[in-house]
Order: sequence, then structure tokens, then C-alpha cells
Amino acid sequence: MNGDEIVSIGLLTLRVGAVATAAILPAAVAVGYLLARTRFRGRALVQALVALPMVLPPVAVGLGLLLLLGKRGPLGGLWSTLGIDVVFTWWAAALAAAVVGFPLLARACEQSFAEVDPRYERVARTLGLGPTATFFRVTLPLARRGVAYGTLLCFTRALGEFGATALVAGIVPGRTETLALGIWSRVQLGDDGAALALCGASFALALTAMLAAEGWLRRRPE
Repeated sequence: MNGDEIVSIGLLTLRVGAVATAAILPAAVAVGYLLARTRFRGRALVQALVALPMVLPPVAVGLGLLLLLGKRGPLGGLWSTLGIDVVFTWWAAALAAAVVGFPLLARACEQSFAEVDPRYERVARTLGLGPTATFFRVTLPLARRGVAYGTLLCFTRALGEFGATALVAGIVPGRTETLALGIWSRVQLGDDGAALALCGASFALALTAMLAAEGWLRRRPE
């Protein structure tokens, strides 16, 4: 395996992780805020459903996505009529990574918002700010460290996603082969040297992301 192949697989992995994280960030922030600030009947059930993809076997998540997005599935059939193919593309890999990473980001956001004193929000409302302005100008800035940390954790998780991705995206060299899938396929082919090279690239990316997360967490609030 040459350096160009490693770079190509690494860039695809970064693309999948970035798209997956960006796609779920707004929903994760909204769900996290809802769970942190409201008490309602069935809240525990919602929390359990949010965490479910994190505790289910990844292959089970992948199978569910495959049934949903396949040509005979409810969404796959609709998209097929529009000429859109998702299964066995890098978009499917991003979707699988997004589903598996969503619980990490949503729960991190929930904890971050729970630590923000509601009195700041009440003061902002008394000064004339509406609910939306209060959220974006007061609540979210105060919770930004935890939200950013959760975002980086979700991104790192997406970089290493394997089980769900393998089922819904397959291992197609040059199209869906992320670092995790590439390592698996090289091991199956008996190419241990290439597998170790991809492991090194995966380690470097994950370590960089985690160092960035820890560095951000240790920064003093402004």
C-alpha cells in the first residue's frame, strides 16, 4: 500500500466523520436542551431511545438502516424513484456514523445545558430577550465548552465506525472504504503490513481529535 492510498482513505474517513457530525449537531443540541430543561411524562423513555444506538450491536443498527434505505425499504424506494442511491455510497457511511454517534453528542449536550444556571435565562427574559434570542445569546454560549467537547467525541467516534458502516455502505475501494473498513479488509486478505499502516493513520487521526478535545476542555472560560 502506498502513501497516496492511505491519504485517500484517510480523507474519505475525515469527510464521512465531518458530514456525520455536522448533520446531527443541530438535532443533538435541540434534544439535549429539551431533556435538560423540561420534565414530561415519558422523558425516561426518550432518554433510553436516544441512547439506544450506543448500546445496540453496531451490526444491528446497520441492518436496520439497510432495511430502511434499501430499494425495498420505505425510504430507499422513495429515493429510487428520484434517481438517488444511498446504500453502498459514502453517504450511507456518513449516515451510519451519524446514527451511532448521535447518542454521544445528544447526552453531552444534555449534561452541558443542565449545568447552566436557569437564572441567567430568566434574567435575560426579563431584559426583553425572547426564547430564541435567550438560547443563542445566553444558554448556548455558556454551554459551548461541553457542546464542543461532545462534538469532537462524536467526530472521533465517527472516524472509527465499522459495524453499521460495513452493512449499509459495504467495502468499496475508492468509494466507501474508510480506515476502519480498510483495516478489516486488509486483515481478511492477509495484508498485515497495509492493515498496520492504516491502523497508524487511524491512531494519528483519533489522537489528534482527542488532544484537541482535551485542550478545549482545559481552556479557561472567557
